[in-house]
Amino acid sequence: MSQQSFVNATQGIESHANGSNESFRSTKRFYDDANFPKGFKRCGDFTSKEADLLEQHGQAMKNLADGSQLPCNVDEDQFVKVAQGILPATTAMELLWAKYCRLAKGKPFYAVVGTIHTPASTKVEIEFDDVEDDSTDTDESE
Repeated sequence: MSQQSFVNATQGIESHANGSNESFRSTKRFYDDANFPKGFKRCGDFTSKEADLLEQHGQAMKNLADGSQLPCNVDEDQFVKVAQGILPATTAMELLWAKYCRLAKGKPFYAVVGTIHTPASTKVEIEFDDVEDDSTDTDESE
């Protein structure tokens, strides 16, 4: 594949995923070493295309979601509304961000069958049987 056709294919993927080439622009790559220490591609939760989109546009999506960047077009404005929970996710970028947020919260914990976990707010009381002190029964006749 020639360099020009590779660039055209990449631009086609981005415009299809985003709706336009001007959406979700960022100068920094996005990495989340705390939740995905092996990277997005090697964690097994994202496809190769999703991992690439997260690395390229994740910083802009994060900034839009937390309010540190203002939306500059209709796609980003809709993304902000989805991130706030006002609208349901419909576009590829919105669905990808929702998937990332769900996975970043952590995977559910499944206990072994029969294991009982008590909530942290429940106060557990332990009762001990009265045990007599054995120090008085020593052999002093020796």
